[in-house]
Amino acid sequence: MSKPGSPLETFYFTSECVSEGHPDKLCDQVSDAILDACLKEDPNSKVACESAAKTGLVFVFGEITTKANLDYQSIVRNVVKDIGFDDSSKGFDYKTCNVLVGIEKQSPDIAQAVHENKKDEDIGAGDQGHMFGYASDETPELMPLTHVLSTQLCQKLSEVRRNNTLKYLRPDGKTQVTVEYKDENGAMKPQKVHTIVISTQHDDVVTQEQLRKDLLEYVIKPVVPSQYWHDGVKLHLNPSGRFVIGGPQGDAGLTGRKIIVDSYGGWGAHGGGAFSGKDPTKVDRSAAYAARWIAKSLVAAKLARRVLVQVSYAIGVAHPMSIYVNSYGTGAKSDAELLKVIEKNFDLRPGVIVKDLNLKRPIYYKTARFGHFGRNEPEFTWEHPKKLNF
Repeated sequence: MSKPGSPLETFYFTSECVSEGHPDKLCDQVSDAILDACLKEDPNSKVACESAAKTGLVFVFGEITTKANLDYQSIVRNVVKDIGFDDSSKGFDYKTCNVLVGIEKQSPDIAQAVHENKKDEDIGAGDQGHMFGYASDETPELMPLTHVLSTQLCQKLSEVRRNNTLKYLRPDGKTQVTVEYKDENGAMKPQKVHTIVISTQHDDVVTQEQLRKDLLEYVIKPVVPSQYWHDGVKLHLNPSGRFVIGGPQGDAGLTGRKIIVDSYGGWGAHGGGAFSGKDPTKVDRSAAYAARWIAKSLVAAKLARRVLVQVSYAIGVAHPMSIYVNSYGTGAKSDAELLKVIEKNFDLRPGVIVKDLNLKRPIYYKTARFGHFGRNEPEFTWEHPKKLNF
């Protein structure tokens, strides 16, 4: 019998992902496409752009101050086209959907508090809040395996749809992976995949039998490593039995409703602030990227096997209110020593984060599908561990 207060020796944990055609993800991509269009012409643009979508409609609203000349109609329609909603038979069509715009300029009260008459390195946080970064040595990406697999399954769904391997697939879809873990003194050791759930939009011709056979052959088997696969994996493939109506026709979409998909799949923690549609003076985004950079750098340097980092800010104030680190007992140094390593190696003022990670580039559309972390993309500077002095 386990001692009182002792953790589970083995346990199940689940993460999910959604495809680029999910209505919430469509909105994330629209918001970040608009942000990129602003930054491409004016790297100092101040952007807080939200989007909403429903049948035949995309509504873009928020606050933007920029020197860029934006064609909102073209930006939005190009995103919808790129996702794959290109015919009314799919429930949404970039050629005929309505695009409504409700954009105003940034509040001058915010501008004077955050960036006006300040050097770049001294700009204040765009708002108060607390952000988290997480890393774990259970995968080469230093990310949770449940998150990695659910994301890669969504990427494979997109790939086989776009290259016409499975011509009947449509853009909307979701994946979910449950993994059995062993707790090794605070470090996470995956044992095997327990359950996989995939729900994908499809045309009204394919049979469910064929779809389930194809998902196993062309999506699941190429993604799940053999070391975690076994004959007892439970599969729930389109468990609803029919998924023809999807995208914004099936459910309304909003920017910022997939923040756990965007981050660590439920591991670590989340401060609640969404990423998409926000320029890097918004610490919801830039400080979350910096916190991931810190956590990944610590694990990559083998200072810990698993790390959670928190930072917090006040609007208009450059230096963070607090910095917290938890190595879950896996550290090669104490958490107090790890905190000193962080303070010695990272300047967490928003302006310095923007400079160190080169965040004024138009790189954000790519982040709005398949997650912001754990991806080997050259633009994702926060995924390149920093060489630490300690």
